[in-house]
Amino acid sequence: MYQQSIFGEHIEPVGQIACSSVPAVSALEASFPAAVVSTAAERESWRKEVHRPATHTHKWWAQRLGSVFRGILASAMASDEEEAIRNYSGPLRLPGVVICDPFAGSGTTLAEAAKLGATVVGRDINPVATLVQRQALAKWDRDNLNAAFKKIEGAVRSEIDYLHRDKNGLPVLYYFWVALAPCLRCPSNAAPVELFSRYVFSQHAYPKKYPEARATCPHCHAVVLVNVLNETNLDCHACGHTSSLGGPVNRATMTCAAGHETKIVEALGDQPPAMRMYAKQVLASDGTRRYEPIDDFDLELYETARQRLEEQRDSLVLPEGVLETGHNTRQAIRWNYKRWDQFFNARQLYSLGLLGAAIRDLDHSPEREALAALFSGVLEFNNLFCSFKGEGTGAVRHMFSNHVLKPERVPLEAHPWGTPASSGSFSTLYESRIIRALDYKQNPHDLIPGQSGQPTRQFGLSEKLSRELGDAKGIAHGTTNAYVSAGTSASFDLPDASVDLVITDPPFMDNVHYSELADFFHSWLRSIRPYEGYPVDRLTTRHPEEVQSADPKEFGMAIEAVWKECARLLKPHGLLAFTFHQARISGWTELVRALESAGLVITAIQPVKAEMSTSTIKSAAADPSNLDSIVVCRLPGHGVQLPETVEAAVGRATAGLRECQEAGVKVGFADVESVVRGSVLALHTIPGNKRSIADLVAAADHEVAKNAAALGVRSNRAASDSS
Repeated sequence: MYQQSIFGEHIEPVGQIACSSVPAVSALEASFPAAVVSTAAERESWRKEVHRPATHTHKWWAQRLGSVFRGILASAMASDEEEAIRNYSGPLRLPGVVICDPFAGSGTTLAEAAKLGATVVGRDINPVATLVQRQALAKWDRDNLNAAFKKIEGAVRSEIDYLHRDKNGLPVLYYFWVALAPCLRCPSNAAPVELFSRYVFSQHAYPKKYPEARATCPHCHAVVLVNVLNETNLDCHACGHTSSLGGPVNRATMTCAAGHETKIVEALGDQPPAMRMYAKQVLASDGTRRYEPIDDFDLELYETARQRLEEQRDSLVLPEGVLETGHNTRQAIRWNYKRWDQFFNARQLYSLGLLGAAIRDLDHSPEREALAALFSGVLEFNNLFCSFKGEGTGAVRHMFSNHVLKPERVPLEAHPWGTPASSGSFSTLYESRIIRALDYKQNPHDLIPGQSGQPTRQFGLSEKLSRELGDAKGIAHGTTNAYVSAGTSASFDLPDASVDLVITDPPFMDNVHYSELADFFHSWLRSIRPYEGYPVDRLTTRHPEEVQSADPKEFGMAIEAVWKECARLLKPHGLLAFTFHQARISGWTELVRALESAGLVITAIQPVKAEMSTSTIKSAAADPSNLDSIVVCRLPGHGVQLPETVEAAVGRATAGLRECQEAGVKVGFADVESVVRGSVLALHTIPGNKRSIADLVAAADHEVAKNAAALGVRSNRAASDSS
């Protein structure tokens, strides 16, 4: 009997579809239902955390679409398109099938395979990613989870609430801060520059409809109502001054009251910026929110938090370690943030330190691990790199809204325990992440084609996500059906020819180095030790064998070692499939070389909806991408009919892209570029191929332009470059 959840009532699957072996030629290679899968993925991409909450309990930087990986699994076990659609839309089960993901990330492959009853093996070189994967699969008891949460609440809530209140005892939801920097040309006793680019600190997400906003007076810090549509100045009711809404900062330069211009990083010297509280948002007893200036009570309360931090430091969980130079840490280091504890003010360190210690001291259990992951996730909303999003939306803009550690000049300090009106707090994320994930794990749902052709949410197709996590010996002996570990994927502790399917999403050849960002979480998790084997003795999650480099040669060498290990693990008729998108031709050439060197043959490349098309990073590109390529590989000796010419390879690619177009899935120039290039370069892996990589690259570039025109797709790069 399944328990009712927030999602609906569980429906027992009728007439399960059992598949236990990979066909000699799969639908994934010959007739992938790209339109069906991409249409479902399109809907999922807008609210991934709602449609697949089990893999969204914690931040990870490449959280793939479950619909895509369900589609890959369903098609890999089918012989034709009709069977693939039936598998995808029905209660498919994969008894005895072993599925491995060597770049497991947030656990999408593992969760989708586990829902189908397969045995799953996940590996990631980053222990923070492993923590996320474990939450996706782990068996949680609702009563134990709630009891552990209540125990933490009893230990810390009253103290955290005490430090986040106004002089009338009302809860303060948010404190507004501004960074300060001295003018190097003014006397040393001159007032520092408050690094506002604009004195408006709170406005609605839709200012044309709701133009009323709040600004802080630069003279007395009173909160002043302004109309952002028709006012350029603020008239302070408290001190009588009239001031421009524009602040003293323009991009990287600040101007002091005497008119001296200075680069902010030069003004900071060798210290991170000092900070000043200037306003707060108070939750009134009637549920309304009031913006008020900071008063003496607020300053004294903050000083109390600072003193308690020093008095209790030894008993708290606090971040350890320093930032190492890297692409994603460089900007923070330039602002002199050199230690992870500098990312937090004293009240944040004390409050989070109490919370972390309460979780650390719980008895070890899957529920403790879930709450440790929740605590780690709360960190991204409670630090000095967060900012205020404004009214009419989630209030806290978390620190990873950019894929770099970007210093914030006007940080937002939130209430870390929170109230029902809070954003990004432990109590609210417990409901929206952990309880939502638990409900989903006990009663999964999937997006499948509806009668109108549009995807509809269906319960009862999948097994519960409730696994006892074991080890490699358990997998080999059949005593466990889930094994997740942290370590290099160039060396698995599994026997040869033990895996039916390797399904993954490898790192792309780009500048987002996950370990540089994950160290922010790791600096706290080391003291909590969320799971047995977590590397508490390592100050960083960086690893020399990471497959993460913007340099083509380094990327190729690292990923080749993993592909060779995957080839060792695959059964003779097994299949390797992974999603990939790379605009740079060098990324595709190194990937293809690595596969060929590992003895793997690309048998197909299929277009499918990508997960990041809604991101601001991708949408800002001249040619934003909307699709990934599914690269399908086998060991030599397979029976798949391969294209023998460039024309045949491109014909397949174009047919798949056109199918996506006809289903209403947008196809951009970058998508044509990636899929066509990959399809042509795949010829290099065919045994007996005599065409060089350079020859295939030239042919691919020619085919991109020709087939983009045939699909009615144009590049925006020329127009962007000319402007």
